[in-house]
Amino acid sequence: MVRVKIAALATAAAMMTTLADAADMPVPIIDEVASGWYLRGDIGMSNQRLGSMFNVLYNNATSVVNVQKDFDSAPTFGLGFGYQFNDWLRVDLTGEYRGKANFHGFDIVYSPGAGSDEYRASKSEWLVLANIYADLGTWYSFTPFIGAGIGTANVTISNFMDINTPTLGVAYADTASKWNFAWALHAGIAYQVNSRLSLEFAYRYVSLGNGITGDIVTFNGVNAVYNPMEFNNITSHDLKFGVRWLLDGPMHGYPLMSKG
Repeated sequence: MVRVKIAALATAAAMMTTLADAADMPVPIIDEVASGWYLRGDIGMSNQRLGSMFNVLYNNATSVVNVQKDFDSAPTFGLGFGYQFNDWLRVDLTGEYRGKANFHGFDIVYSPGAGSDEYRASKSEWLVLANIYADLGTWYSFTPFIGAGIGTANVTISNFMDINTPTLGVAYADTASKWNFAWALHAGIAYQVNSRLSLEFAYRYVSLGNGITGDIVTFNGVNAVYNPMEFNNITSHDLKFGVRWLLDGPMHGYPLMSKG
């Protein structure tokens, strides 16, 4: 009987030790993503590209070589709202103003002799996108994601000036805007501060369509033919920082905690 009691006490002591050791082990707090409506805000910087330029007067030349057609970077500011279906699927609708980016262009025209033109302008856009995202799993509150969007872009070209180098002639064009179909691809990572607040750092490739100026006229307002400058296939590689706020989720945090 004494030996049975001693064995029982030893077994109980071993179980208590095991429970104590288990209590000292790190216990992860599982990230729970609540569903529901959310608001978002984004700021970023654009890194834009132009596919080609065209003017109807190019048809009179033997050839035209675009030596330079560069945009400066410009800030972007966006707001939107969306719906989180579950821990892997969400959609949102965003509206964004893309600030003025200075344009620097230069071409050489052969017709049959060689001449050149230097171009200056500014470009801005309003961009509206409907987006869908796939969240790829959450580790320690970090969630990588990918996504795609479609929508429309209103491209505005302003302050256009054409300086003809051989003749020192100057021409200009009025501001003009053009609506285009737009699409985007997204990739990034979100950090879940709590069940409602998430911070995002993301890359986006966006196709904005084409832009156009008003009619280009000489400095004294003379022009024999309607010849706006066309800016074709405008794209951008954007970097963005965003904030998402879930409107109806429970409020709690997600730190990794340990007991003991």
